[in-house]
Amino acid sequence: MDTTTTAPETTAPQSTPANPVRLTDAAITQVKKVIQDQGFQDYFFSIRVVPAGCSGLGYDLNMVREAKPNDLTWEQEGVKIATDALSSQYLTGTEIDFVSGITGAGFKFNNPNAKSSCGCGTSFTT
Repeated sequence: MDTTTTAPETTAPQSTPANPVRLTDAAITQVKKVIQDQGFQDYFFSIRVVPAGCSGLGYDLNMVREAKPNDLTWEQEGVKIATDALSSQYLTGTEIDFVSGITGAGFKFNNPNAKSSCGCGTSFTT
């Protein structure tokens, strides 16, 4: 009789239609730092897709006191996140990382819906 047991698999949170975006550990750390440093406790990290740049669409990140009435909202590791339904269509499956290097630091989007981006990397098309 085999009495071997296996531990259940643990995986990182995945994005779903209800949670279209997943932040990496580095992004969570950076958002929490901004919340702490700027006094944004209980604010939402708002992620939107807006018309921008030469490719047509860009990302708009803000800390907002309240989500808009029809926003999709969720929480990841204590960070409250909000986006609108239209942006969600462009963002589903997106992972947001925070990277820093000798040329600067910022949020990096790994968006499977983006078919191309402009040369400067600030806008994308689907």
